[in-house]
Amino acid sequence: MNIMEITDINTSELDIYCRIPERQLLTINEPAPGIFIAESFKVLERALNAGFNPISALVEKSCFSSLKELLREKTDLPEDFPVYTASEDVLDKMTGYHLTGGCLCAMERRELFSPMDILKNSRRIAFLENIMNPTNVGAIFRSAAALGMDAVLLTRSCSDPLYRRAIRVSMGTVFQIPWAFIDSKNVSWPGDGIGLLHEHGFKLASMALRNESVDINDPVLKSEEKLVVALGSEGEGLLPETISKSDYVIKIPMFHDVDSLNVAAASALAFWELK
Repeated sequence: MNIMEITDINTSELDIYCRIPERQLLTINEPAPGIFIAESFKVLERALNAGFNPISALVEKSCFSSLKELLREKTDLPEDFPVYTASEDVLDKMTGYHLTGGCLCAMERRELFSPMDILKNSRRIAFLENIMNPTNVGAIFRSAAALGMDAVLLTRSCSDPLYRRAIRVSMGTVFQIPWAFIDSKNVSWPGDGIGLLHEHGFKLASMALRNESVDINDPVLKSEEKLVVALGSEGEGLLPETISKSDYVIKIPMFHDVDSLNVAAASALAFWELK
């Protein structure tokens, strides 16, 4: 490793960690995949186990031995792999908050799964439509991985699952469960996309507050061999067209005149019940 102590947070080597917006990191190597930032040793461990390659690391001095141990078995790491070390105070100034994980690592993105890969190899899929809050996206991924979903599909208007906050909230489970964007130049959502789900034998169960909905614990839902559980945006919910073309509209029974849950909380209940 090429270990460099940082005292000046304005040094250009740190731009990818604190000054280049994540949208720019996403496209920085176009047409090749871009870069993402893994935060904390648990997230980095899961990214490495999933086969993602590190570019450089920024670590609190007291945590350097933990980074060295984590990278010890990364046999293809270049001898001059850059590791920037800094005091806790310097890292706090860079990030704007206390870096509880002690480590940031820039990593190479790679080609995504295709929707076809997901549909051919799954029976239970979480579908995210226009969910733009990275905290919610990360939390949904964590629930999907923990509670029996095989994969996740998203619309491209969702927050990117490899944005730093989404990865951190997911505890790195974005590297443990396959995912893909369903809409593309050739596939529009919801029209073409719902047709694609049906072509592969899936029934679409949309979570929405509608009178025609069935309770989430209805046995017919569990009996479906292939099921996609659709969750909509934080404010508006699912698109009317998505709901109208669904095979099922489902709801979670509630009490005390509460009409809805945060989408991440609702996802955990749905995944547990429908796994």
